[in-house]
Amino acid sequence: MKNKTSKIDLFQLREKLPVDAIGDDIILLNDISMVPLFDYPTKMDFAIGCICLKGRIDGTINLKPISFSGNDVAFVLPGQILQYTYVSNDFSGLLLVLSERFTNNLEMSIRDSVSVMLYLKENPVIHLTPEEVDHISRYYDILLCTVRMPHNAHRLDIIRLLIQALFYIINDFRQLHEKNSLQKSKHEWLFDAFYNLVLTNYKESRNTAFYAEKLCLTPKYLSAVIKETTGKTVSDWISEYVILEAKSLLKTSNLSIQQISDELNFANQSFFGKFFKRLTGMSPKEYKAT
Repeated sequence: MKNKTSKIDLFQLREKLPVDAIGDDIILLNDISMVPLFDYPTKMDFAIGCICLKGRIDGTINLKPISFSGNDVAFVLPGQILQYTYVSNDFSGLLLVLSERFTNNLEMSIRDSVSVMLYLKENPVIHLTPEEVDHISRYYDILLCTVRMPHNAHRLDIIRLLIQALFYIINDFRQLHEKNSLQKSKHEWLFDAFYNLVLTNYKESRNTAFYAEKLCLTPKYLSAVIKETTGKTVSDWISEYVILEAKSLLKTSNLSIQQISDELNFANQSFFGKFFKRLTGMSPKEYKAT
């Protein structure tokens, strides 16, 4: 697999790879090793589910490290930023890609839908037994067979129900894995709350006091807990996520550097350039050209 390429639109794979697809909503590919990889942060505008059959991938989702290997199922949700750091030569797996529109229109109960999405946001990789992987793979096979029935008048309804069933199975996994999450310390729960605030407010504020106030804490206490728990400061986490977003926009959008500066709420392009170079060692223009 290639380690670097231009922006990937997975729904254009239909023209280049032997994928099975329905419109701009669903893609199935039973050999993910055929998908070119990229070594820069990329924000997803679709949902990805992958069953790992063998090999390993390391990377980050929204800066949080992930490791994905045999008997694992991984999910990347729309809006999350994915970056690879290592891919073994023998990596292979099954890939399911769903448009954000299709994902949002799954007819699950609000309670179940929210709980599943929140769980996957915090736990993108689920470690399974071989038997559980086999169970999910059978659903994938049925999905594939159904996608290959273009003259079936109920094809989309069947696919929607099958995917809903998959999400309900994932919800069962969530309930099992939540038993382990109860072992988190108070400080770990606080970091998760802080980090989720960063993901939604990084454009609005990069000030420790802002996040402390949201969490009803003093800036000093929040700073101490985050440093103790992660080894990084509050400012480190905020700055790293801003840089992650900037890198993604520089590599995968048609926005100018000025427009990216505006999008990330910098006072001007010059300030954005200095901020970017201080943290990456190169200017936005230099990074975009690499």
